[in-house]
Amino acid sequence: MIALLRRCGAIALAALCWQAVAVRASDVPYVPTPMNVVDAMLVLGGVGPGDYLIDLGSGDGRISIRAATRFGTPGMGVDIDDRLVRLAQAEAQKQGVAGKVAFAARNLFDTDLSRATVITAYLLHSVNLRLRPMLFEQLKPGTRVVSHDFDFADWPPDQKITIDVPDKVYGPPRSDIMLWVIPANFAGVWQWSLPGSPVYEARLEQKFQMLVGAAMAQGQPLSLAAAQVKGDTVSFTLNGAAGVQRYSGRIDGNVISGEVVPRSGERTLPWRAERIKTGTINIGGM
Repeated sequence: MIALLRRCGAIALAALCWQAVAVRASDVPYVPTPMNVVDAMLVLGGVGPGDYLIDLGSGDGRISIRAATRFGTPGMGVDIDDRLVRLAQAEAQKQGVAGKVAFAARNLFDTDLSRATVITAYLLHSVNLRLRPMLFEQLKPGTRVVSHDFDFADWPPDQKITIDVPDKVYGPPRSDIMLWVIPANFAGVWQWSLPGSPVYEARLEQKFQMLVGAAMAQGQPLSLAAAQVKGDTVSFTLNGAAGVQRYSGRIDGNVISGEVVPRSGERTLPWRAERIKTGTINIGGM
């Protein structure tokens, strides 16, 4: 299984990669990621000098090296093939970024990802599915995950683009590039009050970055809609007899702080909610 992780900025099944560079028959050949794909991945991930990028299955290191040379982004790459790791280290030295990026010959599942603010990958669906719980366990809310061609099954991307890749060595001459933002856990029971209003209570359930729930005030049900989670921020609307209220805020532990527009046309008020019962994020099965 781990042999499937060998690539140079990308991997693919041997049956799809008959045009790829020949390697041992027991291995899946690696395919160099075209540089327009590399650039698109880095732009979609919004990488910058304040980030730390970890490239999983880094091959010749071109993603990490490009991030360092173009955006000043430090980071590391991991690949199970020590020959490719040595090649990446030599290229980083040649391009003058050996002090900014490092490469390790390692099983990606033995890699500590917690430092990353951006993860890049070009891995098989089966590998992504195995990797998924590791991402939720180790990465901080707001961390961006960018994948080339292979998704995470029922975890929908926050953004997806398709670009032309004339020199792609397998499949159609185009690539899908997808972005996920690790969500904070908003699941549970929340309570808050507004000036001159009763206590509100919302019961929220969360699957990945998707949030649904129900709310009430003084025993009267309210319609909770348009819920959106991105990293550690949330927004939603409540609709009841008093009209539509629009909430937005940022989570810190068991507190959400933000603002609310009580009714259309009214001024924005500060809003603070406390979680009285914590739920868990549903990240699906393997």
